[in-house]
Amino acid sequence: MIAAPGSTLWLLAHEMRLGWRTLLAKRGENRRGGWIALASVGLVTLVGGVPIGLMLRRVEVSVSPTGILLADAILAVMFSLMLSQTLAAAADVLYDRGDLDLLFSSPIDPRKVLTVRFATIALNLFLVFSAFLGPFLIPIALIGHPAWLSAFLVLAAVAIAATACGLVVAMGMFAAIGPRRTRTIAQVASALIGAGFFLVTQARNIFGGSVGSVWNDLLAAATDPRFVMPPGADLPLRALLGDPVAVLILLAVALAMFTGVSLWLGARFAADSAAAAGAEASAVKARTKPVAFTGGAFAATVRKELRLMSRDAALMSQVMLRVLYLLPLGFLLVRNAGSHSLLALPGGAAALTFVAGQVAASLAWITVSAEDAPDLIACAPTPIASARRAKLTAAFIPVAVLLTPILAVLVVLEPGVGLAAAVGCTAAALANGLINIWYQRPAKRSEFRRRRGSSWFSTLAEVVVGGSIAGATGLAAAGQLWAAIPAAVAGLLLLIMRRSDAQIAQALRVAVR
Repeated sequence: MIAAPGSTLWLLAHEMRLGWRTLLAKRGENRRGGWIALASVGLVTLVGGVPIGLMLRRVEVSVSPTGILLADAILAVMFSLMLSQTLAAAADVLYDRGDLDLLFSSPIDPRKVLTVRFATIALNLFLVFSAFLGPFLIPIALIGHPAWLSAFLVLAAVAIAATACGLVVAMGMFAAIGPRRTRTIAQVASALIGAGFFLVTQARNIFGGSVGSVWNDLLAAATDPRFVMPPGADLPLRALLGDPVAVLILLAVALAMFTGVSLWLGARFAADSAAAAGAEASAVKARTKPVAFTGGAFAATVRKELRLMSRDAALMSQVMLRVLYLLPLGFLLVRNAGSHSLLALPGGAAALTFVAGQVAASLAWITVSAEDAPDLIACAPTPIASARRAKLTAAFIPVAVLLTPILAVLVVLEPGVGLAAAVGCTAAALANGLINIWYQRPAKRSEFRRRRGSSWFSTLAEVVVGGSIAGATGLAAAGQLWAAIPAAVAGLLLLIMRRSDAQIAQALRVAVR
């Protein structure tokens, strides 16, 4: 055996094995889905990475004020995204894993357990972001800039630093607001931080500024001779370009932060994990209050699904990020309509339709498939079709609440565009909801917190059908008769994918086996 039982490497290998099992659970242990993912990475490398590498093979990047500010801004964005993921991972460690009590009662040093658990969060962040950047960065490095492979070491430093900062924020929230609220706030905060950069850069566009004004201000500051770079601002760019001294400095700072946080938070984290378990148990007891069953099965099911969604912050935080993109798109579309910017309206209507369909798909996935007692629903004295309609209705209500004011204003300002957007959003939401019914995969909600999404086939179908409907919406908003073609494509795909109640039941029986 390479690592002795109880050693740091042994614990780290155990954590990575659990992470791999979770990934397989997300994909339903489908080998075909894994091969499709690998083929997609290879396709992106060939279509995107190789051409970019060929274009940049003779380009030399100098350490200039513009390059320094751009490199710092890019790493700041990546840091914010990693910080949001760390908050979600900290909530998972505190609430969902439920194994810290066993580990702390074992003959393994608790500090070693916590250090490995924290290191696993950083390692997972590094692997996820490397998977996205690798298809582009590796061809660029192999074709003309081998020194740029140091960007992976810079990425590791950012992941380690973000993990340290995220753990401090999570423990600070725990101390400030208590164990019962930390989970909800941490999950919502992770979504807010993840979308924060997009919202900041688009704030001026939404409220009246010029397009790209934030980046223009950044470039203007870099070219201003009066602008003085702060000490150390050039370290990220030098490290990305392969300067070994800059790389070592960034790694040393990140490791020092991580070590200090691990030592400082060790004892507090152990106590907080025990308090979190007690808070979760008391919260469950507090929620077991009787509620009157009135209004019929349909209304009761809608209320039940809405109540469950409002309670489960871990699941709803997965939808929050898409909602945060939906609202700025809607506001931007209304602003363009108010200024009669006819050229921007069709694209905005298409984008709003696509994102609305994705939000509806996420909510439908939660209401349709996240079911702790599917057998009770199947044998209930009400038609299964009625229960499914109630679940879809519960999924569509939040989308309708968000979009109705925006679409109403849009219809008043630009009736043609507003009607096209309203029909497109409705069609995209309904289509994605039907896909989630036809290809549902029921499981307990606790398992859904780890799966993070529906099956790869459903996700692909939602993107293709939603994209077709969005294209039809954009063309219709522009007054083009060609809108009938993507609309027909979406309708044809839905007819091909449609399943009857008997086929859905048969697929569910096969899945259970």
